[in-house]
Amino acid sequence: MANIPIWPGSSSFDASLTPFSFYDTDNDFTSSAVQTADWCAKRLGYPLVDVELQAVNFFTCFEEATNEYGAQLYNFQIINNFQSLEGNSTGSNYNNQLITPNMGGTINVSEQYGNEVDGAGGDYEIQKGLINVTRGVQKYDLLTSTSSSLSGSEAVYIKKIMHYQPAAINRYFDPYAGTGTGIQSLMQSFGFGNYSPGVNFMLMPLSFDLQKLQAIELNDTIRKSGYHFQVENNRYVKLFPIPNKDYTLHYEYVVQSVANNPVKNTAPHLITDISNVPYTNPTYAFINEPGRQWIRRYALALAKEMLGSIRGKYGTIPIPGSDTTLDHTRLLAEAKEEKTTLITELKELLEETTRLKQLERKNQEAQQTQETYYKIPYHIYIG
Repeated sequence: MANIPIWPGSSSFDASLTPFSFYDTDNDFTSSAVQTADWCAKRLGYPLVDVELQAVNFFTCFEEATNEYGAQLYNFQIINNFQSLEGNSTGSNYNNQLITPNMGGTINVSEQYGNEVDGAGGDYEIQKGLINVTRGVQKYDLLTSTSSSLSGSEAVYIKKIMHYQPAAINRYFDPYAGTGTGIQSLMQSFGFGNYSPGVNFMLMPLSFDLQKLQAIELNDTIRKSGYHFQVENNRYVKLFPIPNKDYTLHYEYVVQSVANNPVKNTAPHLITDISNVPYTNPTYAFINEPGRQWIRRYALALAKEMLGSIRGKYGTIPIPGSDTTLDHTRLLAEAKEEKTTLITELKELLEETTRLKQLERKNQEAQQTQETYYKIPYHIYIG
């Protein structure tokens, strides 16, 4: 132990003493690093006992503690806002930015349902084909007996088979269907003009139209057809009953590889997971005092861990007439417990700032306020 340098009692900041130099140009960080080194040394017993750490050790712990604080903070922000961040550009820097919730993630999910509404959008194209039906022939090969762009290596989902059926979007605007806003055209044809009862001067959300289209689609499935089909191995179609005349069947299908392709947006530099959300190390000058106190406490725990490792290398040291055991085991145990406690405290604090927790708190406040009002007696007014 005689050859290990001990804490000299003071330090001055030098950029060469931090491993990564993330904050060396931040004056708040450099001055705090010196103060934290002095504080940690005294918390470890200096000057009553020797502390086998130097400025480089304390500055390393302080830099790591600041990194850990930023990592915990920004990981929480990523988790709390990932649905709003996913798919955005990685070119931005979200440090110290207010993340406003949006419907981006919900829209991405809802697009998957758009294909189920005939002609109402979606994120892949519905293909069309036709089968020339021959009298007495029940089974047809979609790859050889149809006019479509299918190839033998592609599996498909058959969505519909019909004699003839216009798209729901067409029937939605059909003036004679009586199912949509198309009645406006019928009213105008009788000279009512733009002030007919069919005119609505309010812009309606697109979701309303989609709901009407879904109603038309549902109506098609409820009103049972006298004809049926069965698809075998995503290739062969059997018709029921057996055709008694020649005619043409139209059908819609989706190529399985297209429908199941999870990569819809191939644009470069998009946020795809937590690893490429553009957060950088925190700016120490912007961290408030409660945050800085957490960093100091975590730096002390790291210093205990480092000092325990150093003393554990020797175990005992000789003293006149005997040997004495160093306290490395206690230091390592304390360091482990303190680090765990600090991480838990910070996570619990961050959890209290989630939107859900804030709404729950507001709800409780409203309920308590209402109960208080119930206990206030009404004023009595006399004539």
